[in-house]
Amino acid sequence: MTFGESATFMKGVTSSDDEARRVFDRALEHGVNLIDTANVYSEGRSEELVGQWSAGKRHKVLIATKCRFPVGFGLMEKPGPHDMGLSRKHIVAACEQSLSRLKTDFIDLYQVHMQDTTVRIDETLRALDDLVTAGKVRYVGCSNYTGYRLMESLWSAEKNRTHRYESVQLQWSLLERGAEREVVPVCREYKLGVLVWSPLASGFLTGKYRRGQAPPAGARLAEWKDTMARLGQERSYDLLDRLAVVAQRREASSAQVALAWLLAKPTVSSVILGARTIAQLDDNLRAIDVKLTPEDVKELDEASAPDWAYPYAFIGRQQVW
Repeated sequence: MTFGESATFMKGVTSSDDEARRVFDRALEHGVNLIDTANVYSEGRSEELVGQWSAGKRHKVLIATKCRFPVGFGLMEKPGPHDMGLSRKHIVAACEQSLSRLKTDFIDLYQVHMQDTTVRIDETLRALDDLVTAGKVRYVGCSNYTGYRLMESLWSAEKNRTHRYESVQLQWSLLERGAEREVVPVCREYKLGVLVWSPLASGFLTGKYRRGQAPPAGARLAEWKDTMARLGQERSYDLLDRLAVVAQRREASSAQVALAWLLAKPTVSSVILGARTIAQLDDNLRAIDVKLTPEDVKELDEASAPDWAYPYAFIGRQQVW
């Protein structure tokens, strides 16, 4: 998401092309083999860069991209009904465009970027199934789904004998644990892979934000003021204090421990790093070597636990929901 200069929601917080290329190459050197992008990132430029940089290395990487949102429309242009969403027309057209930008014959994991309740799930899954049958897509996944819509999708795929979603990309961190209510249990029960986005809560969990102080100049949350206002609550800073204690105990950075907490979750298949610089990437990759004890995980679980509310809190007194 940080690849390519953006004029939309990532404006001002992406890497330069040169630095992004260095991050890409360093990641591959360290054994990273999953590259996650989307057609909407930097208005298609992210996919173009991934395609250029994967040349000669395509056999070494798994490329994951997404469709759902309109691409290529200016601020004054309004997309038509089939320029977005999860209709057959838009999915097939978006896939062809992504293949062209990525300069590849197939996409390893093609994901729908968010659920679309204006289209029957059967239509969405049949279109994705046809792309798999045609050899243009290897596997399909979804992102930003509610638990009920994910369950409906699995039921539809079984009923109609189409390829099902094999993975779910979702937001999950010590500061955002809502997916644990319904989506993560569905993934656990039906053995779907879980790809985590924003594992550091837009960088808030790195420890560079301080109670009562403005965000550091150049930081992502210095630009995303609404997100900073939502995250920068007293409870969040209390969690940062607890995270720092565990990090000191493990001789690691706060970011590394926040990532290690996710890697310790049995349902997590991979964690997506949105590093903008070599230094950020190197620090994040060292999370692999951080071994949290069950006591560490429990301490962070308790420090970050939201109000689960009914019926989760009620059921949780007796068993895992």
